[in-house]
This record gives sequence, C-alpha cells and structure tokens, in this order.
Amino acid sequence: MLLNQKKVAILGAGPVGLTTAKLLQQAGVDVTVYERDKDANARIWGGTLDLHESSGQEAMKRAGLLDQYFAEAVPMGRIIADEQANVLFVKEEAVDNPEINRNELRTLLLNSLTEGTVVWDGKCTQLDAHDGKWLLHFDNGIQTTADLVIGANGGMSTVRKYITDAAVEYTGTIFIQGEVAEPQLACPEFYELCTGNILMASYKGNLFGANPRNNGILTYNVILSESEQWVHEHLNFEDAASVARILSDRFADWNAVYHQLFQATDLFRALPIKKLPLTKPWAQDRPLPITVIGDAAHLMQPFAGQGVNTGLVDALTLSDNLTNGNFTTIQAAISDYEQKMLIYATAAQLESSQNELALRHPDFSFKNLFHRAVQE
Repeated sequence: MLLNQKKVAILGAGPVGLTTAKLLQQAGVDVTVYERDKDANARIWGGTLDLHESSGQEAMKRAGLLDQYFAEAVPMGRIIADEQANVLFVKEEAVDNPEINRNELRTLLLNSLTEGTVVWDGKCTQLDAHDGKWLLHFDNGIQTTADLVIGANGGMSTVRKYITDAAVEYTGTIFIQGEVAEPQLACPEFYELCTGNILMASYKGNLFGANPRNNGILTYNVILSESEQWVHEHLNFEDAASVARILSDRFADWNAVYHQLFQATDLFRALPIKKLPLTKPWAQDRPLPITVIGDAAHLMQPFAGQGVNTGLVDALTLSDNLTNGNFTTIQAAISDYEQKMLIYATAAQLESSQNELALRHPDFSFKNLFHRAVQE
C-alpha cells in the first residue's frame, strides 16, 4: 500500500476531515487530525446537515457509520409560509435524508476513531519541506512531521496556497444567523408555526429560513443581498437587541410572529457567502505530497445542500485512491482525485450559483420552488 510506514496529517476536524481519517484508519494508515478548536466540546455554529444518499450517506456507509447517522438524525419536513405567517405549502418529512446537528455528527465520527487520533487546540500556521517530509508548525508552538498533508480546514485554508493561488470571492449574499434557546418559551407562536419542521418564507427580496430542532436550539437565517461593508457599518453582534431592531425594520411588513422571533434571539452572527473559483490550474510541481478536500478545495454557496456532501465524496475518492493499490505513487493517487474532484465540484458549484441567483431575484418565491420540485 502507498501509505505503508507513512504518516498522514489531516488539518481540520470537520465532517470531511474526520471521515477521511476514519476511511484511512480502516485501511491501517497512520493518520493524525489537527484541529484549532480547543476540544471536542467546542460549539460548531450553523444549521443542521442532511447527507445525500449517493454522496454523504455513501461515505457514512463505507465508514460503517450509516446506521448511527440515521439513529442520530431527525427527519424533517418543509413548511412554506408567507410574510403574514400563513402556511402556503407543506412538504412531508424527508425520511431518506434526515437532518443531523453538526456537533452530533462530529461526536459520531470522533467516537469511531482510534483514541488520540485528533490533536486539539492547534492551528497550523506554516508548512516546510524538510528532509523529505513536511514540517508542520502550529500556533501553540508544537511542530510535527508528516509524509502527506491533507487540508480539510475550511474555505480560508492556509494549506491551499501550496496548490493554487485561487482566492475566495464574496458572492453578494449574506446570512444573518440567529439562535434562540428554549424557543417553546422564548417565541412560542413562531415555534408552533414551525410544527417541528424547517420553515421558509420570502417576500419582496427578503428571505428567511428557520430550523426549530437543532439540538435543542432554534436556528434561523435571514438572507440579504448586501455588501460586507454594510454589515460592518450597521450590525453590532455584541448587542443582540440592536441587531433585532434592524431586522424588525427590514421586515416591517411581516407578521408579528417573526418580530417575536427576532426579539427572542440570544445570539446573532454574519456569514458572508463566498466561493472558491475552480477555473485556475492547480500546481503539479509540489515539493511533497499535499492536497485539499472539502471547503478548502471547493468552497461554494449553501444553496443546493452540496457543500458537505461534495466534501464527503472527496473523502471517499481520495481515501480509496490512496489505499486501493491502483496507483504507483502518492502523487498519482492525488492527481487522479483532483481531476475527478474538479469535475464534480464544478458541477455542484454551478448548481449552487444558479440557485443563489434565483433566490436573489425580486420575484423569487419558495412556494413556487417547492411546487416545481414536487412536480418533478
């Protein structure tokens, strides 16, 4: 096997990095994951994830974790409401691809790995080729070596510069994310409107989506077309009440049930939507084996549910190439993975971009979108 007597370093303990580690460990590879989070209990911000059958679920299946995913995940339907809180359309629970909380998915994956696989509280700041190995430097002063480095550390990955000079681009869309603890008490009318389902609404260019069951917390996104500068100038996320007031002004025509939600919000944050162009060539003259997967390779807009699922296809493709005996060198296995990835990730990015443009159209309607999906 290519990785006999080799050490693999994976940077990033997200779903993609951990799944890659699991698949490599199953094949007997010596792999360590390095994560900047302080420990396994660090809170991961964001909505729930649904893993698609042909991608994310296939990765879970190959890792021997599919049954656990279905045991942890929650099937959820979709409710389309209007700005006056009238229910327009209901889509039944998605039993085939239920939603899982990000921390629960991390825990599921961590528990499947050999103890000590993940090294916490260290961000990789630099890589150097040294005596035929990568020398990794971390912000906590630790140094280590590896024969292969796999960057799974997100869209702002520092590893990617060793492979391509492509830079992430802001797409013009911003998510304002909010969280409400104990929503049954804090915003009971909105919570009841959801009836345990993901609720989506749109009106005059303002878009809204909420998940009432994200590990005991209600999470939601307000989707705006604004500049990043606008966020910095108008929103103070250390003052939740002031952000709630601005959202209430923006949604002035909406029913009071939405304003109840804004006022009940404990935490806000902004998520500018960015993507990584895949049109620039990737360097082939790398000093030592190195590659990137997940958002580090193909950051895309979250408007097709493809981000994590595409990353889990990366995990499957790369781990299989490195362990199936079909390649004579590690670099050949990496090159084949990257060629395949650039094809399927480009297609996923295109779908996400097209959906984003549709969402930003003044006449966009979630109701019409879901009607078409049901008809198809």
